[in-house]
Amino acid sequence: MRQIFACLILLVCFSCKNETKAENIKVQELKLGAYRAVLELQDHEILPFNFEVTSATKLKVFNAEEVIDVDEITYRNDSVFIKLPVFEGYIAAKFKDNNLTGNFIKASLDRVVPFSAEFDNTTRFNTKSESTQNVTGIWETVFSKGIAEDEYVAKGIFKQEGAKVTGTFRTTTGDYRYLEGAMDGNTMKLSTFDGAHAFFFTAKVKDFTMEGTFYSGNHWKEPFVAKRNETYELPNADNLTFLKKGYDALDFTFPNTSDELMSIKDDRFKDKVVVVQIMGTWCPNCLDESKYYAEFYKNNKAKDIEFVALAFEYAKTKEEAFSRIDRLQSKIDINYPVLLAQYGTSDKAKAQEKLPMLNHVLSYPTSIFIDKKGKVRKIHTGFNGPATGEKYLEFKEEFERFVDLLLNE
Repeated sequence: MRQIFACLILLVCFSCKNETKAENIKVQELKLGAYRAVLELQDHEILPFNFEVTSATKLKVFNAEEVIDVDEITYRNDSVFIKLPVFEGYIAAKFKDNNLTGNFIKASLDRVVPFSAEFDNTTRFNTKSESTQNVTGIWETVFSKGIAEDEYVAKGIFKQEGAKVTGTFRTTTGDYRYLEGAMDGNTMKLSTFDGAHAFFFTAKVKDFTMEGTFYSGNHWKEPFVAKRNETYELPNADNLTFLKKGYDALDFTFPNTSDELMSIKDDRFKDKVVVVQIMGTWCPNCLDESKYYAEFYKNNKAKDIEFVALAFEYAKTKEEAFSRIDRLQSKIDINYPVLLAQYGTSDKAKAQEKLPMLNHVLSYPTSIFIDKKGKVRKIHTGFNGPATGEKYLEFKEEFERFVDLLLNE
């Protein structure tokens, strides 16, 4: 596997130096129009998603209401390389007439997932029978039930129109993005693909219960069970992470992408409200949160407020981690500092060692609110992104209310 992976990397690197068409060699390009893409998972399952090519160098990926604009597409002879925005993952594929076959690759994690795409196909899931169930509503969910240390709760939020199903699973650490799929008889199938994560859920539904499996790429799977419960709520996200006894403040010093050390004790942060964001450039929920924070900071930077992000990266070198942080900041116009807290792993236990005053780092992202006197006033675990609908709006309202409270003290 590593030899194959190394060859793929060499091919991509070579292609990047040869993006223009060589003289007298006709390079095939993506045909404009709709495609149905498929990733091959474990257990002979597949994860489908849809995209539309709008020009030779641009396409759009669709997941329910989400539309991801992709503008980093290069060609080399009979191959195309599609790099998704912000995240590391990319698709390397060869042309077969107007169709594609190749791999979805995440280099830092040595992960290669077989990929194919069929031109002129707008179907996501091919269903075999009419829907016999309707999952619209709220589902109290448990993943890895009964498996020590792996069990966790979630809230399924779904809407079904005919056979089409959309929605998400909220957990205490964030949501599982924009899910889109179908009800095939009594089997629900949902998928999402954004260049960072490739998620597929399948479950048998029977009136008020469902039982299924969650797949992440071709490297991970776990069972889940759920039951209808319209009043179900997750634990309060403000009570999951906290300072250990004896601490009332945060302390850290990490480098920015210029490799200059910055500390929470720097003059930049004194006598100001500070929001510290624990995140990673590889994390879709962190991306959603960063977009919101970047916009909020741009509109409120004249006030006594600062943001600083602490990036926990699985990139194998410091230089590579800095490059990914720079790319994130450039893509979504982040004007507050993003510091490199850790590279080589995104392990949460290792992350907690970097911030020993916390009881744990439970989630990427996590936001720590510090008042003008330098005291930690609240720690919010996870992030309810746009896919959660009303919960996303509630988060923004509560965030702005609490920040105003701290600013007015």
